[in-house]
Formats: sequence, C-alpha cells, structure tokens
Amino acid sequence: MGSAASPPRALDAATQEDLKRVAAHRAVDMVESDMTLGLGTGSTAAHALDRLGDLLRTGALRGVAGVPTSLKTEAHAARVGIPMLALADAAEIHLSIDGADEVDPDLNLVKGRGGSLLREKMIEGAGARFVVIVDESKLVPRLGCTGAVPVEVVPFGSVYTLGLIRKVFDKLPGFHARLRTVKSKAGDHQEDLFLTDNGNYIVEMFFDDGIHGNLRDISDSLLRITGVVEHGMFLGMATKVIVAKKDGTVAVLSRK
Repeated sequence: MGSAASPPRALDAATQEDLKRVAAHRAVDMVESDMTLGLGTGSTAAHALDRLGDLLRTGALRGVAGVPTSLKTEAHAARVGIPMLALADAAEIHLSIDGADEVDPDLNLVKGRGGSLLREKMIEGAGARFVVIVDESKLVPRLGCTGAVPVEVVPFGSVYTLGLIRKVFDKLPGFHARLRTVKSKAGDHQEDLFLTDNGNYIVEMFFDDGIHGNLRDISDSLLRITGVVEHGMFLGMATKVIVAKKDGTVAVLSRK
C-alpha cells in the first residue's frame, strides 16, 4: 500500500534566498557599462548589489555608478565597491533595481516596509526604467494582503496625523492603523517609535483582506493629509517585474 502524499513543503529560508538571488541576477543582466543605477534597499536588492560589485571587480562592467535609496544600501554599495552619486548629481538614472513587499496583477507595488519608501520613490521615480525583483510569494491579488502599507509622517503632531489617517480611511473594510515601534535600546521591554533615514516616523496601515477601493483615490487622499510625507504604494511605476518561482523558472512581467 502506497504512503500518503506529503503535504506541500513550506518555502524555507534558504530556498527563498536562492530565489531572491536568481531574480536579482536576472535584473543585473540588464545593466550595461556607463549606466547610472538606482540602488534598492532590502534583502532581495542586496543580492543585486553583491552581483554588481562582482562584475565591477572583474571588469565585466565599467563606469557604473549608483544612487542609493537608503543609508544601509549606501554602506553595502561602498563595501562591494560600487561608486555612488547623490540624486542631485545624477544627470540621468538609466535603470533602478529594487525588491517589493507586494506586487498586484497590474504591477502596482507595496514597498518600504523596511522604512526607506521616500528615498526609494524619489530615486526610482526619477529613473528611465524601474525593474522589480521578487520571489513568487510577493504576488498578491490586492495590495495590502500580506502586511502593512507604510506611510511616512513628520514627527511633529504624529499622533494627530495618525488620527486624521484613521478618520479618512475608517470606512474601508478591515482598516486599522498604528505608529510603528521598535524595541528600545534602553531595554526593559520598552519601545521607541521607528525612525526613517529622514528622521520621520512610519504609520502602518493594515487591511484585513487587502485594499478594496481605487488605489489612486486612496493615494490622493493620503497625500492631502497634512503631516503625511509619502506612502508605500508605488502605482504604475514598475517597468518590469522579475519573478523567481519555486519550480526554478523565472517570469518577466511587463507593464501593460
């Protein structure tokens, strides 16, 4: 008598890292010598930085410079030997490469759960092309399905701003919001408010079943709230999304 079929194996951390690396390397294949790149932030983008550093070190690429989207990325790029430019000094950004927290069927994104959404949006929005690198776990039917939509807010009056956000979006299904906190360096189970590289706070917007509503309208409503700096919905920005799948294949999705 045959044994029962084993249940599907959950994607383990090592396998997921392999998928991230595959997607990142495929994106780096698009890089040509003398390009200026937008350098993304996060665990998937880190694989792209490592690959770029290797290609520059061996001479396979020359004259490449990057505009980093976070202090963490800046440090990583310096460590692997990628020359860097400030955004104001980049005459043109030919290509940006970054990961995403979520990708919907229209290639709209949630990004910035790590807190770098403002710099990411500024740099990736300034570029000629924006290539997103993900494993297939990031594909969702609607934005907001798997976690928070981050919103960067100024520290002054942040609790008041949080209240305004709650008031505007309270009628959306399953909505709730809070200020992001991190474990305090002081210890004793204390928490501090999370600080972005820009010295701002993050409001986390949650939707129990993802966002049901017009994303553009929600974006516009958020940006009209005094105290809101930017949000983590990247709408219509991705040129291509490279998806590494568990079966070993890679899909390249293009914006319609």
